[in-house]
Amino acid sequence: MGAVAGLSRGELARVRGQLEEFAGEVFGSMRRKDQRRWGEVYLRGLMLDGKRKSIEPMAARLPDGDEQCLQQFVNQSPWDWRPVRRALAIRMSAEIEPEAWIVDDTGFPKFGKMSVGVARQYSGALGKVGNCQLGVSINAASERASCPLDWRLFIPEEWDEDSESNLKRREKAKLPQDEHHVEKWRQALGMIDELIGWQVEPGVILGDGAYGDVTEFREELEKRELPYVLDVKGVTSAYSEQVQPERPERKGAGRPPKPRYREAPSSLRQLALAAGKQTAQIVTWREGTRGSMTSRFLALRVRPANIQLRNNANRNGEELEVNWLLCEWPDGKDEPSKYWLSSLPPDTPIKTLVKLAKLRWRIEHDYRELKDALGLDHFEGRTYRGWHHHVTLVSIAHAFLTLERTRRPPARAAA
Repeated sequence: MGAVAGLSRGELARVRGQLEEFAGEVFGSMRRKDQRRWGEVYLRGLMLDGKRKSIEPMAARLPDGDEQCLQQFVNQSPWDWRPVRRALAIRMSAEIEPEAWIVDDTGFPKFGKMSVGVARQYSGALGKVGNCQLGVSINAASERASCPLDWRLFIPEEWDEDSESNLKRREKAKLPQDEHHVEKWRQALGMIDELIGWQVEPGVILGDGAYGDVTEFREELEKRELPYVLDVKGVTSAYSEQVQPERPERKGAGRPPKPRYREAPSSLRQLALAAGKQTAQIVTWREGTRGSMTSRFLALRVRPANIQLRNNANRNGEELEVNWLLCEWPDGKDEPSKYWLSSLPPDTPIKTLVKLAKLRWRIEHDYRELKDALGLDHFEGRTYRGWHHHVTLVSIAHAFLTLERTRRPPARAAA
């Protein structure tokens, strides 16, 4: 089982005992036996080979499938998904021993306007603006495995409009009154806090530019003392590590002026170019299917210094924080192609920075498996509860298949 994929009937039959044991563990918070039973049936429907993983075709493929019962279990049954996710997060963190938590979001294409959270919005999965829902997730990741630990449904601002039609739409989607638009980076912080509250040990936080370019997100991670390696733009403002605030000359009586950063900052791109490509090192971060994954990288100590950070430092008479700037500078290129900021300690080896920066590939791998093999974006229900139930159950199916894959030894090559 080289990758998470749908199972044939024979394969599913062979692992059914292990699945029932796993489901019993993560569904332990469900009070009713019938809820746990239909949960296990739904998991089998998601894992069994089939082109479409919505409820009707899944029920038709299963010998004990019942469309009405599965619809009720996912869309109306009041079981709480939070303790189920907590059990899954605790189990999978122990199994995977993640080096990192990856923050990202993915789109769920939809027709019409009535599915909860749907709007015309940009989706990385679509590569364009389209009619879709967006789900924000945190995935645990190591070199050998990864899986989602928690989810949030992104609520677009238009769902907060105080119009009669929108209020009716919220009611039909059963969107709780206290659920409103929250920026994706704030949703990510909420999940991080929730996971830590569940006593799940955090890894280094990874994310693309949608999160790394948000100054407040980086600041909140630093307040929580959570290390990060985040994608950023090359135009991000920064000073070199050596730049210090200057104390203006005191004029007359009164309180002495606080030190201030007065010179204009550079950009990350300018700092990298000033260091020069001759300072870049060749780093191999993993072995891919086609050989070693290798490129040239530059690591510098810098002080991120946009206007918000400078104003805060000047107001408080403080120095700007020093971070790692990591750049990928491919051979033959005149300038770096990618930039990351990291709050990891000053003695962190460049290879560690590179391995963590490049580990973010795992979430794209997970999203592809969750959608292609397990029907993450096939759910046809419209309600808030139904969406959360479905993504939770898909995450459980993915976790189970991930464990099965990691436990099976790789096939030996023919002599």
